Amino acid sequence: MSWFKRTKKGIQTPTEDKKDVPRGLWYKSPTGKIVDADELESNFYVSPEDGYHVRIGSKEYFEILFDDNKFKELDKNLESKDPLKFEDSKKYVDRLKDAQKKTGLKDAVRAGVGKSMGKDLVIACMDFSFIGGSMGSVVGEKIARAADHSLKNNIPFLLISKSGGARMMEAALSLMQLAKTSAKLAQLADAKIPFISLCTDPTTGGTTASFAMLGDINIGEPGALIGFAGPRVVKDTTGKDLPEGFQSAEFLLEHGFLDFITHRKDLKHKVNLYLDLVLNQPLREKTA
Repeated sequence: MSWFKRTKKGIQTPTEDKKDVPRGLWYKSPTGKIVDADELESNFYVSPEDGYHVRIGSKEYFEILFDDNKFKELDKNLESKDPLKFEDSKKYVDRLKDAQKKTGLKDAVRAGVGKSMGKDLVIACMDFSFIGGSMGSVVGEKIARAADHSLKNNIPFLLISKSGGARMMEAALSLMQLAKTSAKLAQLADAKIPFISLCTDPTTGGTTASFAMLGDINIGEPGALIGFAGPRVVKDTTGKDLPEGFQSAEFLLEHGFLDFITHRKDLKHKVNLYLDLVLNQPLREKTA
């Protein structure tokens, strides 16, 4: 039975010859389900075992919503400045540089225009990976300009929120974006151009207090956290126990804050079905 025994003690493989499992091959959902990364991607970044919608960014949403992932990016090179010379544990300018290097993004929102099920659609999508999807001057400006593009070209507008709220490093300047974006959306309403708001996980703070809840139709993803302040803050402030599922998309749907919740695989069809109905156009057939 000597072949069961080590002839030498310890692991003898040289460090340079060790094989590491590549990062990203597997994903573990919060419920403990293990999913192959390729399977997750093919399932619209939704865990097939438990339906958990993994947080994704503008790159993935554009792939899902634009036909053949073809679109023209709007105001691609707009970047934040530091007029307040803000510094906490790190200078704001350094924080911006680090976020840009880490994510490959210029700021926490990207906007594009392209075909979705064969018809033009403007989409602005927030990226939580960039300083928590926080809303600063550039985020507000890019959303306002995307709305302007919709207005000038009579194209429906879809805004995908994924944010921790207003960007504290820009103080009152970030809060001004609530009014600016809301005013632009009012112009779309006056022009009878449809505006769809999609609330994803998480949609909180100033985004919820402005554009995220101003859609002609407000929709959410399953299980998304949507609210102004987080559940812990609300509980500490009110001193009361919160209802089960408080601030989940399902809770908001039940209480009338959302019009419907859609699985990500149905998102493209549902958005365009609504547009066909509200614009009194022939219904487009769902494609695979």
